[in-house]
Amino acid sequence: MKSLDSFYKDITEGSTVDPNSLLPNDIQKEIGHFNIFDIKELLERLQGKSVMPYDRRAYYKISLIKGHNRAEYADKIIEIEKQGLLFATPKIPYNYLPQDTNQGGQFCVFTSEFLSKNKSGIDLDELPIFASDGYPIFQLSDEEVAEVELIFNKIQKEINSDYIYKYDLIRNYVAELIHFGQKLQPITALYSKHNSAARVSSLFAELLERQFPIESPRQRLELRTAKDFAARLSVHVNHLNKVLKENTGKTTTELISNRLTNEAKILLKQTDWNISEIAYSLGFEELAHFSNFFKKQTSYTPLAFRS
Repeated sequence: MKSLDSFYKDITEGSTVDPNSLLPNDIQKEIGHFNIFDIKELLERLQGKSVMPYDRRAYYKISLIKGHNRAEYADKIIEIEKQGLLFATPKIPYNYLPQDTNQGGQFCVFTSEFLSKNKSGIDLDELPIFASDGYPIFQLSDEEVAEVELIFNKIQKEINSDYIYKYDLIRNYVAELIHFGQKLQPITALYSKHNSAARVSSLFAELLERQFPIESPRQRLELRTAKDFAARLSVHVNHLNKVLKENTGKTTTELISNRLTNEAKILLKQTDWNISEIAYSLGFEELAHFSNFFKKQTSYTPLAFRS
């Protein structure tokens, strides 16, 4: 697993730059680690060494990528033709390969300690954007690029400031990037052995994830059951179950239930909505149905989990 020390060594190798000079001058151990970089400047420093090694990194990374690029994972290759937003997690190793010399953008790196739940209210392990079975790269329109650039520019301005609470503010900006990404539709993954089963599995995952996050008690899930998804995908429910079981090891109902449970946990811990509102937003007709479902999944009642 590539450490932050290795990361700084890699980006300064062959130069006279001291790796420590790239660290924020007031970063402290109890804060966790955070830093931001300009991709064009970094590639110029690397002097053409544009291939990122295929390994797992001991830190999180969010990148605004401009230019033709390719990300290679164990089970898929994702092309970024023009511009995209990439979310990297310590859980998943990948190769990042620029495909031309016209590269730009920005990225930030941070540790789980920096964005820990007690500091940010965010549980990184429960976020769909960092799920091990998700699609972590999103195509961006020119308008979306402008929005993301604005957030990165705010981070850059803040990290260079003397504001005593600047890292608290930066955590909010990182959370904004995460939620921005979770609202986007994923780029289609290009599997080496692409077939109809993989296509159905991919589209199911996209349809499921597109319904989240739940941002208002008035927002309600449209697709709740295996039959709902099968109808939307125009396949028989038995075929959908077979495909998902072969590709993920789980049934359609298990995948839906797991995702509903994760969202329920987030809403219970991070909102002040009452439990009836949460039950409604997640598509349950009766509060009792939601309570029984949640207890079956977690061994806790919603009220006990929230307290």
